[in-house]
Amino acid sequence: MHTLILKGEDALKTGAGLIAAGEVVAFPTETVYGLGADAFNGEAVKKIFAAKGRPSDNPLIVHVADAESVKALVDGIPFGARLVMDKFMPGPLTVIMKKSDKVPESVTAGLDTVGIRMPSHPVARAFIKACGTPIAAPSANRSTHISPTSAEHVFEDMDGRIPLIIDGGDCEVGIESTIIDMSTDVPTILRPGAITAEMFAGVLGAVKTFSGKVVVAKAPGMKYKHYAPSCDTAVALTVESAKKAYDEAERNGLSPVIVASSGFCNKLDGRTHIDVGASDADICRNIYAALHRAEKIAGFIICEHFGDKGVCGSVMNRVMKSAGGKTV
Repeated sequence: MHTLILKGEDALKTGAGLIAAGEVVAFPTETVYGLGADAFNGEAVKKIFAAKGRPSDNPLIVHVADAESVKALVDGIPFGARLVMDKFMPGPLTVIMKKSDKVPESVTAGLDTVGIRMPSHPVARAFIKACGTPIAAPSANRSTHISPTSAEHVFEDMDGRIPLIIDGGDCEVGIESTIIDMSTDVPTILRPGAITAEMFAGVLGAVKTFSGKVVVAKAPGMKYKHYAPSCDTAVALTVESAKKAYDEAERNGLSPVIVASSGFCNKLDGRTHIDVGASDADICRNIYAALHRAEKIAGFIICEHFGDKGVCGSVMNRVMKSAGGKTV
């Protein structure tokens, strides 16, 4: 299969035609690039899993272009869900609700719930609208690999696996959407993202964040290794531990690189590094692109621990999984 990368109206028209024919298409969102198929076409959805090498018990998120489209996907919209949707959609948020009978089991991994998202990226919205159907989509990368934030990242993983990548530029947010489960008595964050617990508190009052062992994953990113570079990765708790790990890796014949914020990089005394920026938003937007670049130039990646609060806490959710929990 030859994989095309297209922009503009031609991309939208070609992509909509492929979706109608039961194919899969990669498209941009404000978070990461998605790999989409018609959410009501169970056989087309199975092609997503095949292209990614994704386990079939890992549910997908359904993307919509407008609020009206949500009604066909769910068995009623709880009051709390309406509140967060009105506040944060369109945007980097996925809301889990009880699914309707119209949603195939291949989308939900056999669960009675479905995650709904309305992206804010104009190309994503235009693409979904052109398709005339909700689009089921995980990130457009090989399963467990680093999520893509550019068309080039998608091509590296999906060349020959899918017919089309719609190029909408670099993603503005840079990590996957926050997922909040509104199908339970207490709203529960299953995956942190740019919409933080503090932001929900102003709308819902009490929310909790999932912790504990995952037996059945209600949302993507919960059960399996994710976001991982092709080489060993570790998280540095301090500048000194990063430098020590770097020097040891170099003595062992590896080519290490440190991925860190601007202030951290200024203290590395000339060691090879990739600067992801100074602000929390910069770090969030640039982390995946930095990991993609790092795996191409290094045999060992050392990533700064950016902290546990706010958006950086969401970034660290991804980074710790990419490192398999390893710290130095």
